[in-house]
Amino acid sequence: MREFYPKKGRVILHVDMNSFYASVEMAYDPSLKGKPLAIAGDAKQRKGIVVTCSYEARKYGVKAPMPIWEAKKLCPQLIVRKPNFDRYRLVSKAMFDILRTFSMLVEPVSIDEGYIDITHGHELGTPVQIAKKIQTKITNQLDLPCSIGIAPNKFLAKMASGMKKPLGITVLRKRDIPSVLWPLPVIEMHGIGEKTAEKLASIKVFTIKDLAHAHDMQLQAAIGIRGIQLKERANGEDTRKVDPEAMSLHKSVGNSMTLPRDISNQTELLGVLKKLANKVASRLKRKTYVTNNIAIMIRYNNWETVTRSCTLPNPVSAAGDVYQAAKTLFIKHWNGNPVRLLGITGQDVIKADQAFEQLDLFSYEREAKKEPLYDVIDEITKKYGPSSIKMGIDQEKEES
Repeated sequence: MREFYPKKGRVILHVDMNSFYASVEMAYDPSLKGKPLAIAGDAKQRKGIVVTCSYEARKYGVKAPMPIWEAKKLCPQLIVRKPNFDRYRLVSKAMFDILRTFSMLVEPVSIDEGYIDITHGHELGTPVQIAKKIQTKITNQLDLPCSIGIAPNKFLAKMASGMKKPLGITVLRKRDIPSVLWPLPVIEMHGIGEKTAEKLASIKVFTIKDLAHAHDMQLQAAIGIRGIQLKERANGEDTRKVDPEAMSLHKSVGNSMTLPRDISNQTELLGVLKKLANKVASRLKRKTYVTNNIAIMIRYNNWETVTRSCTLPNPVSAAGDVYQAAKTLFIKHWNGNPVRLLGITGQDVIKADQAFEQLDLFSYEREAKKEPLYDVIDEITKKYGPSSIKMGIDQEKEES
């Protein structure tokens, strides 16, 4: 089997669970199999948004993050289930336990995907045989489908796993890059979102091939130093190792300010917090990090120091999100005494391209508050047609 493995280099798999939440619900309730199913914040027809849905529902055009009322219009027979995050975390742990039976070099990226380094797995078979064994074991033990990418590095493995869904196995070698990756629109490349794609389009970079051959100075001018890294990825270069400890590294990004005088006015102190939040957000974005945890430090004029933190429902990097979390903590824990120093820290930071925005019930309830707006939009579109009104983000996409 050694001939199927490189003498130098690595063999990395990216395992991506297919429609994870919906698939878990089908595994727990087999009567849902083969039916259009959506996981959303409220089972009532006109509450919440779709966070994921079965492939049967996707055939009707249902997708995330679509309001349930809209999904029901597209697919009247749509079945809606509330999310069960305790169940999903339990199944996720079982999935990663299965991966570790093939190699201890397993790096979870989110609740439903991860990398596994099988460079020294020749005793278990060829890379494709190992991928098939993983699929079979996950299917037999958990009754869940997954797609697997096989490649010499993490980036190519990630790209490969998305090429055949559900239950696909795709091998992507460096020699395949010109024919398989380069013709794709740059927006389909892992790590590139709509805003980055728009900036790249401004310098005539429309495909992954364009990015692979782009001028370094133009890239840096358009999207900063990250442009060079994206160009390397477009050429199939990625030296990152599979790191089992990556998700548990407690990195942080923070800023503090010693005040020019002791301050006991809440409005002034919140103004200082806002400035600190802007600085923290700027550093997070510069490092392409997001944070799952915000901490504040309050040092009083008697040098008593208090630190408090909170875990956030979703990873954030925007100044407004950082400030709101810090403000809530401050108002809850400030005792009213004069303050000498304030600080904000984003803890447990991870790279933005590894973050997974796990919508939870808090997010759904927040979206449900927009329900009156959805009602109005629904009435207008009924009367004047679907093109009569558009949400701002959709309009922006059409105009770009």
